[in-house]
Amino acid sequence: MKKLIPHKLLDWYHLLFAYGGAVFYRFPSKHLFVIAVTGTKGKSTTSEIIRTMLTEAGHKVALASTIRFMIGDESEPNLFKMTMPGRAYLQKFLRKALDAGCTHAVIEMTSEGARQFRHKGIDLDALVFTNLQPEHLESHGSIEAYAAAKLSLAKHLAESPKHPRYIVANIDDTYGQAFLDIPVEVRAPFSLADADPYTADDTSVRFMFKPTRLAGGKGELFTAPLPGLFNLKNILGALTLCEAMGISRSTMQRALTRISPIAGRAERVSRGQNFTVVIDYAHTPDSLQALFETYKKPGSRLIAVMGSTGGGRDQWKRPQMGKIADDLCDVIILANEDPYDEDPKDIVDAIAEGITKHKPYIILDRRTAIHEAVREARGGDAVLITGKGTDPYIMGPRGSKQAWSDKKVAEEELDKLLHKK
Repeated sequence: MKKLIPHKLLDWYHLLFAYGGAVFYRFPSKHLFVIAVTGTKGKSTTSEIIRTMLTEAGHKVALASTIRFMIGDESEPNLFKMTMPGRAYLQKFLRKALDAGCTHAVIEMTSEGARQFRHKGIDLDALVFTNLQPEHLESHGSIEAYAAAKLSLAKHLAESPKHPRYIVANIDDTYGQAFLDIPVEVRAPFSLADADPYTADDTSVRFMFKPTRLAGGKGELFTAPLPGLFNLKNILGALTLCEAMGISRSTMQRALTRISPIAGRAERVSRGQNFTVVIDYAHTPDSLQALFETYKKPGSRLIAVMGSTGGGRDQWKRPQMGKIADDLCDVIILANEDPYDEDPKDIVDAIAEGITKHKPYIILDRRTAIHEAVREARGGDAVLITGKGTDPYIMGPRGSKQAWSDKKVAEEELDKLLHKK
């Protein structure tokens, strides 16, 4: 039905709910320190790290992300299949957080949410930009339009009546400087150079924070039980913001050592097996490559269960994802993810076009694909189940959806396997 409504009318519809919700819930963001996190990758993890650091500093924090909604210690999964729910949900959430005694709120914000004005009526104090890679191009029309939607969130911060306002941006990214050019009081860049020297493996990261920016080039040692170079980048964004806000380094160090595994983001599934099983949301070529590189080890095999999130979306990336798996994986299983109105077989066939060195297994039923992956694994291997993370549904044709959990299914299939042994 919405496809038949002119875009201008839809714009007014979204604006009405955004500002109407702010009025109805009495502008709760005015009384909270509100941090937005945006970017193509790493938003959920960066948001979780910021929340952990603020909590360690003694604040009561609310969190709204792709993974979950959290107020203080109370958490519930995000079942909306969208990061920024509409119909004034965020205003209602912020009012509930304020009434519960929260002082800070961390909100993951997306380009689609920005296009639908779901950030309007939320007065921001800070924005963290993680990175920008091609995604949602069918929706936005071009990478330039996608970048402009992200940048509109920084411009929204510049319009906030709060002071001081903070922008933290990844200057290793092509678009990072555009965020830092937005006129706010505090503009703080971060880069992998801030963590040199560092090590990152499949269980943790260890680094010296900002050795090049401290007097004499001396850094301070930080460690975190989060895997991969991609998580080091997320950590740096969170550290840079929290330091700008005045949180002590000792507090941030404690927070990082105590951080819990992040659901659906390089999350290990262990049922006593002698090989690694990981659930991850990776659904872009570069994030898939970063994940595979993190878990690839000499003498062991990499087994991938993968698809291409979102039928009808970003079709250009499918052969690229296939090639990355072909280059880095030993066993490739192509499975259904979220076909929507597209034929699932067409999606996996497009991925298979990029696979020339291996013969991929095409197993559309996702449970069967996970079953075969863990059955194939031997001691020391790594099974990487990608694309969905904590997504609660497999989205099918005409709006249909099937309740789903990659983690639960992986646990069930591991239990079957181990019981047989």
